[in-house]
Amino acid sequence: MTGKPIAEMTFEEAMGALEAVVTQLERGDVALEQSIAFYERGAALKAHCADKLKAAEEKVELIRAQEGRAVGTTPAEGM
Repeated sequence: MTGKPIAEMTFEEAMGALEAVVTQLERGDVALEQSIAFYERGAALKAHCADKLKAAEEKVELIRAQEGRAVGTTPAEGM
């Protein structure tokens, strides 16, 4: 579980690390304390991935709004 800090990971790196954590937990052959550490890391990786996805969605919405094809429900500033 060492390596690049989660905050510095790309979405793809974090997803790969999360898949590795899930695999380890599913195998069930680690001690309780290690399982807890894996779970905590998995939760942090999941949150990081969710943040990356949200940022990507916001960028897409901004692009759509700039092209005059906004589809969101939040009014633009100044309206």
